[in-house]
Amino acid sequence: MTIRYGGDYNPEQWPREVWDDDVRLMQRGGVNLATVAVFSWARLEPRPGEYDFGWLDDVLDTLHAGGIRVDLATATASPPPWLAKLHPETLPVTQDGVRLSVGSRQQYCPSSPVYRDYARRLVERLVERYAGHPALELWHVNNEYGCHVSRCYCDVSATAFRAWLEAQYGSIDELNRAWGTAFWSQHYDSFDEVEPPRTAPTLGNPTQLLDFDRFSSDELLACYLAEVEVIRAGSDVPITTNFMGFFKPVDYWKWAPHVDVVSDDTYPDPADPDSPAYGAMVHDLMRSLGGGAPWILMEQSPSAVNWRARNAPKAPGQMRAWSYQSVARGADGILFFQWRQSAAGSEKFHSGMVPHGGTETRVWREIEQLGGELRRLSGPDTGIEGSRVPADVAITLDWDSWWAIEQPASPTTVSYLEVLFAWHRAFTSLGFAVDFVRADGDLTPYRVVVAPAHFVATDAEVSNLAAFAEAGGTLVVGFGTAVLDEHLHVRLGGYLGEPLRRALGLWIEEFAPPAGPDLRAGGGGTTPRVPIDGDVLGGAAMGSVWAEFVRTGDAETLASFTDGALAGWPAVTRRAVGGGGGWYVATLPEQPALTRLAERVAAEAGLERPEAVADGSDVEAVRRGELVFVINHGPDDARLLIDGTDVLTGAEASGSILAPHGVAIVADAQLS
Repeated sequence: MTIRYGGDYNPEQWPREVWDDDVRLMQRGGVNLATVAVFSWARLEPRPGEYDFGWLDDVLDTLHAGGIRVDLATATASPPPWLAKLHPETLPVTQDGVRLSVGSRQQYCPSSPVYRDYARRLVERLVERYAGHPALELWHVNNEYGCHVSRCYCDVSATAFRAWLEAQYGSIDELNRAWGTAFWSQHYDSFDEVEPPRTAPTLGNPTQLLDFDRFSSDELLACYLAEVEVIRAGSDVPITTNFMGFFKPVDYWKWAPHVDVVSDDTYPDPADPDSPAYGAMVHDLMRSLGGGAPWILMEQSPSAVNWRARNAPKAPGQMRAWSYQSVARGADGILFFQWRQSAAGSEKFHSGMVPHGGTETRVWREIEQLGGELRRLSGPDTGIEGSRVPADVAITLDWDSWWAIEQPASPTTVSYLEVLFAWHRAFTSLGFAVDFVRADGDLTPYRVVVAPAHFVATDAEVSNLAAFAEAGGTLVVGFGTAVLDEHLHVRLGGYLGEPLRRALGLWIEEFAPPAGPDLRAGGGGTTPRVPIDGDVLGGAAMGSVWAEFVRTGDAETLASFTDGALAGWPAVTRRAVGGGGGWYVATLPEQPALTRLAERVAAEAGLERPEAVADGSDVEAVRRGELVFVINHGPDDARLLIDGTDVLTGAEASGSILAPHGVAIVADAQLS
């Protein structure tokens, strides 16, 4: 095996004489995998039913002759203009009723049977022609599902939505019950009366909104599965489609079982100091979606992107450091968008592995350096490929909760992702590896499970979380958890559900989120905060986002609110249960306090904080298999404190200096 290295290759954008030079440079740069034909539908099928594969034959044969393997895309991500001309009903419609046009990409309604039929025909031809090609290593279905059109509100989608609802509920009476249509005279007499949640006079039905989120994710999945069915009928080559990190419109828990290898596109901002920490969280999600199996970083930028207001380039060494962060957290492939930087089109200012300036550039030198290193690291001697990242801490992630807690008419404005990031960062900054899990999944491999803002919870999820604590695990429940059931009906009697109320030893009387001037009324833009205090937080601190009046039964109060109506009320509690513990946190403590709390939780769960591997700030250390990856994300040099051999240099690690964005991969690691 080898670590896969390469990127999106779009030779159709270039004259034929460039292709041989591409392969020569790929060999020089250590590239061994090229993603081909992602946006080639119009070239492959220039007119309906007329196919031109000659150029793609040439591309695959040329790559194969140069020893480059192929991740072959199905090219269905961007239909050609002729499809919209023949079938304008395939174009998507916004919530406001605007039909989107051609001239960009991803201009298709996910529910359109016409689009799916044309896509299936193209995939059939591709499989017939290339299933046995010796260069083929991976099938790449579509591209970034839902990136630009995640929901369509056209009449075709409306019909599909009604069919989806009937399959979910069975009868219109059950839909009325689940949606609570007695409110605001919304009762339906038949499924034919139901519409997508198009723009309306005021707040929409919350359960209808959630069901449309679910439906829309499922419709994109149905597009993917239709292509997968064709591929599997004619090929046994593994299949993937590129995820996009924490992407709200698509429930990746439902998608993950249907990909043979998880792959991800990630574009952290080089100008954002939080990017390394956020990148770590994204990589942990990808590993978790595959059940801990290795994954592929399908896309990243060699340097700057082109779609931010200001597109900062990656600093020298930053691309390499972030690439190794992906490998450390489970990636067995490092790929880019794209191979050769475009000379025309909307992404011509998006950096490429071969930039506009050619090979006498910093970007190319770093591409060549990383490719050479990954080539040397490949193989059984280093033990990287196929190895796993052990984790004792898990965080529940739930798309229903994400969709619902960010709906209008909720207790307060919550960024679900912000809450997850805060908890993930608290544990990873202490050196603990973190997985993401479903709340109704197997929690037994973990010592600590955190359920932050798990707003929507089924009875099975509530019981599973409580059972984890009762079986001796350490459960941390964050504010706003299990407030609603799967139909967005309130869990009465103190929220949480009986099993969790019992396990935590408390119930919630009332929400009291930190208040401030209403931004819609022209108020200030500062984030309202609430003071809290307790040794478990390191003393006085501030909370934000949410607060509650918590009524304790047999739970111990470890930190309290200290001001206003909440003064003296519990902010952090703990109840010993079944040999473990049930913690509750009624606000979002600021990061230092949350990290202190995470350290206390880990200690009570019997987890020892890993010792420091370097004396610098902002140093990330991750154990994968038998290797420890050490990455310096800080602005200053860091001195390594870990014994062992740096497999990148062959030198003794202890005492060596890591420059900013420097990386060490230490074998036989022992702390000095």
